[in-house]
Parts: sequence; structure tokens; C-alpha cells
Amino acid sequence: MKIKMIASDMDDTLLNDERKISPRNQAAIQKALATGIVFTLATGRMYRSIKPFAEQMGLDVPLISYNGALVKGSLSEKVYVCKPLQLETALAALAYCKEKGYYVQVYVDDELLVREENEYSRMYSRISGIPTIAVGEALYQITKAPYKLLLMTESKDFLAAWEDVAARFAGRIDVTSSKDNFLELMEPGVNKWVAVKELAAGFDIKPEEIMCIGDSNNDLSMITNAGIGVAVANAKPQIQQAAKLITASNDNDGVALAIENILVQQAEVKVQ
Repeated sequence: MKIKMIASDMDDTLLNDERKISPRNQAAIQKALATGIVFTLATGRMYRSIKPFAEQMGLDVPLISYNGALVKGSLSEKVYVCKPLQLETALAALAYCKEKGYYVQVYVDDELLVREENEYSRMYSRISGIPTIAVGEALYQITKAPYKLLLMTESKDFLAAWEDVAARFAGRIDVTSSKDNFLELMEPGVNKWVAVKELAAGFDIKPEEIMCIGDSNNDLSMITNAGIGVAVANAKPQIQQAAKLITASNDNDGVALAIENILVQQAEVKVQ
């Protein structure tokens, strides 16, 4: 089996703890591209938050953002997939968050909306590099379908909130998480693997010819279904358990190590 496409998560996977792409990771990606392998990003982040990284790496491919709700060309900015959360469902979920007193972020037109600035919004902006737009109570009366909602709670309330949201909106919302207190609310059927598989099909690449690398719950679908699912060493236990391979951590060039190993294996097969 030859790997023809690699999809990598961003935070805590490709990016180190300084939220940068290491020189070794950068070099490995360039080597993969030089052999004809398609490399893309598959992340819960906003499109505008990952575009600068794609430009840094010289990627000319569709990028998978919002866990697959928006797939958009890195250079062309052509929209390949747009699957936002239904507006009626989003409004119901926002009313629920308001009732519960949960902090929630809304992603509309690649803008990041919040009710007001607070410790959560400032923390998220530091991670993503994107400023939030405080809109007050208008947050709960949006008029356009959002790509996703992101709910944050205290760590002690996180699992209970996840279970409650999943139960209340069963069949209307798919729930996942990217960090310990980031609860991501998506349109049903939207996940990274669906987006990766559809993108690969456009390149005539089969699922078994894909390698996916990640660390968190929103990576589970692609880690489980890819030809080679790779977990970084800092990945959550359930992700490591689902992976075929475990590489080094995000702070120790784990993505590069996984890519280098694949390139060596495929070069050996070619020589033989």
C-alpha cells in the first residue's frame, strides 16, 4: 500500500507548543510534496486561521477547516464543501447555552462572534490568532447559518455538558471536542474523515492510501478510518488506542517522524 495523501491536524499535532511549525516538520512536508504526495490540513480551526500556515508551507490544495464544514482552496479560495449548522438548530443551541450560562462562540462567514470579551475569548484568540467580535445579545439571534458553535465550560462541567448537549440535540447536532474544554457543535455528518475522504476522491486517491495524523477527539474519525492512522505521543488515550502508529509528540517533530518513515518505506519498495 502506497500513501498518496497525508492529512494532519494542527493544534497539538503539527504545531508545537509555541503554535509554530518546526523546521523539521516543514522540511518533511516539503519532501513529501516533492514525491507527489498530497498534503493538507484537517482542523477545527477557522479557514482564515490556517491559511497563513498553508502559505508558509507552499500548499496549493483545498484545506479542511471547521472539522470539515468548510473545505476551501489555500490559494484559489475556491469553496469545495460548505456544510454549516442549520440556522434553526444553531438558534436552539444558542438559546440552550444562554439558559445554561455557557460561554459560546459562533463562526459566521469566517468571523468569530462572542457575546463579550472574557478570559475564554482572550485565550482562544491567543491560540488561533484571530480577534473575536463582541456583539452582545445579538449573538443569540444570528441570521445566517454558522460553520460551527464552540461551547466552553469549566473542566469539572465538561463531560456533563457534552452528554447533555448530545442528548438534547440528538440527530440535529454532532458533538466533538478538540481540547479538554472545547465542545464543538457541528451539522450531523460533518467530521474530518468525511472531508478527507471526499477530498482524496477528487485526486483519485483511495481511503487506504491516506495517512491521517492527530491528537484529539475530533481526529478520531480520520485516525480510525485512514489507511494509516497516526497519533502523536501527546494524543488522548482513546486516540492512541485507535491509531495504527504512535509517533513522537507535537513538541518533538512527531509529524515529521511519521512522514519520514513513510517516505523511507516507499523509497525502499521502489528500489526493490
